[in-house]
Amino acid sequence: MKGALSLAAIIGIGVVAAIILFSAAYTVNETEQAIITQFGEPVGEPVTTPGLHFKVPFIQDVNYIDKRILEWDGSPSEMPDKQKDYIIVNTFARWRISDPLVYFLRLKVERRAQSRLEDILGSETRNTIARHTLTEVVRTTKDRVPTTDETLDEATTGEVGVLSPINRGRTLLEQDIFEQSKPKLAEFGIELLDFRFKRINYRETVQEKIFSRMISERLQIAEHFRSEGEGEGARIIGNKERDLKKIESEAYKQVEEIRGKADAKATEIYASAYNQSQEALEFYEFLKTMETYKDILAGDSTVVLSTNSDLFKFLKNVEPPTSSSPPPTPPAPRKKTASP
Repeated sequence: MKGALSLAAIIGIGVVAAIILFSAAYTVNETEQAIITQFGEPVGEPVTTPGLHFKVPFIQDVNYIDKRILEWDGSPSEMPDKQKDYIIVNTFARWRISDPLVYFLRLKVERRAQSRLEDILGSETRNTIARHTLTEVVRTTKDRVPTTDETLDEATTGEVGVLSPINRGRTLLEQDIFEQSKPKLAEFGIELLDFRFKRINYRETVQEKIFSRMISERLQIAEHFRSEGEGEGARIIGNKERDLKKIESEAYKQVEEIRGKADAKATEIYASAYNQSQEALEFYEFLKTMETYKDILAGDSTVVLSTNSDLFKFLKNVEPPTSSSPPPTPPAPRKKTASP
């Protein structure tokens, strides 16, 4: 009987010891750190080394805190820039818990930490955007030289197609927000690691105005090219007309020169024929008269001639040939006599 009681007591003591040991032992993973609290108040230093650890059972609790790099993704917010144009800004950041004890005392849970990040980073973002224009926020650095079309540079005047100068640029503005927010978050045991603009966009009303301005600039450039094309076309047409007049003038000059030479040659032939014989002169006159008939009697023209006209004299005694009449005998050539 006593042996049975002793065995039961030993088993009971073992069970109690196991429960106490299980309640006192805890493990910390490599991605975690722990805060030991007693009646809700932290005791001792934060446990940051992974492995098996012990605490006072039943009266102490373990609060695990993430040790990894965490993300904060801000919600898109409308805010005015320096020119009072409302834009939609979407940002994100990376952070981690650098002081778990301060973090636990001030925030305790990650949900409250995300809310504090939203307040501080959102406020600094609004302040920075309000001090700069949209160009400063969008462009990367002030020393960046954009790639442009050389034809547009030649075609545009004033501010059309030309980027306005900036003083800081997007990267430095992100750095400003980072430096302003980091000491404020350090008060909550949070170390801010990085901050970036994710997306920047216009509000719908502002977007329509920007698109209208872009369309106006493109139309101005197109009108410039169109006017240049019309001027070039007018210049080409003027050159063409000038060349045509020059060619016609030279051609008329050549025609008149050829006609003058032909008339001189004809006069020479006429004079030579006149000096040779009366029959040759009459034959030459007959040929010229026939050519004149061909010119003035062409088509459906009607000509009224006097019977005493020189043009009519070859038509006075013209009789149609008959089948019985013999063909005319050509006159015998005259013999040339030697001149003394």
